[in-house]
Amino acid sequence: MDEPDGAAAGGTFVTPERVRLAQAVRHLIDAALTAEDVSADDLVDAADRTERIAADLHGEPGLGSRPSGVRQRVEMSHDDYLPRSPLVGQVSPLAPPIDYEYGNGRLTGRGVFHAAYEGPPGYVHGGWIALAFDEMLGMANIATGHPGMTGRLSVRYRRPTPLHRPVTFEAWTEEVDGRRIVTRGTLAVDGAVTAEAEGLFVMIDLEKALEYFGERAYERRQVVDPLP
Repeated sequence: MDEPDGAAAGGTFVTPERVRLAQAVRHLIDAALTAEDVSADDLVDAADRTERIAADLHGEPGLGSRPSGVRQRVEMSHDDYLPRSPLVGQVSPLAPPIDYEYGNGRLTGRGVFHAAYEGPPGYVHGGWIALAFDEMLGMANIATGHPGMTGRLSVRYRRPTPLHRPVTFEAWTEEVDGRRIVTRGTLAVDGAVTAEAEGLFVMIDLEKALEYFGERAYERRQVVDPLP
């Protein structure tokens, strides 16, 4: 294997090569779920090659029955771990992904949920919609300078959200009362709202930060702001 890309030595984890790998794995997941006219031999061959690639990246000769990779936790800011987000992560093969931008007090996210996120046939699984709201509402709080941890999340599903169609999320911090933050959001397709959410987030103190996240949080000497 080649030398590490520098992340372990303090460099960025997000590189063009790692972004490309994440996109390729997304396509592999999509193919595994949707390719129907494939022979058993082709599937076995694809599995063999995928296992070899994973073993090579792990630097181990073989793989167990379950994923076993454990990375070092070195995050010091949102920029360190947002790229690994299961919703908006540039280097996360789990992410759709959703592109987001902040302006005029609102966080807007746009993207497409493909086959990997299916629940009812042809529609997005409600659990992924709940995850998306948790992520977007939490990021909206970060953008307004009020980061916190999710205390409660309520989602109203107004109609099924279709797969393979552009979706738009909007999220905004509505109220801040001491350590309590109320945040709201909507999900829409073609201008029609398919779901809406309200979250209660709580800012944690240094004592809780130390309990949850260890010495690195304590060393920062400020309220920790984990992505909910």
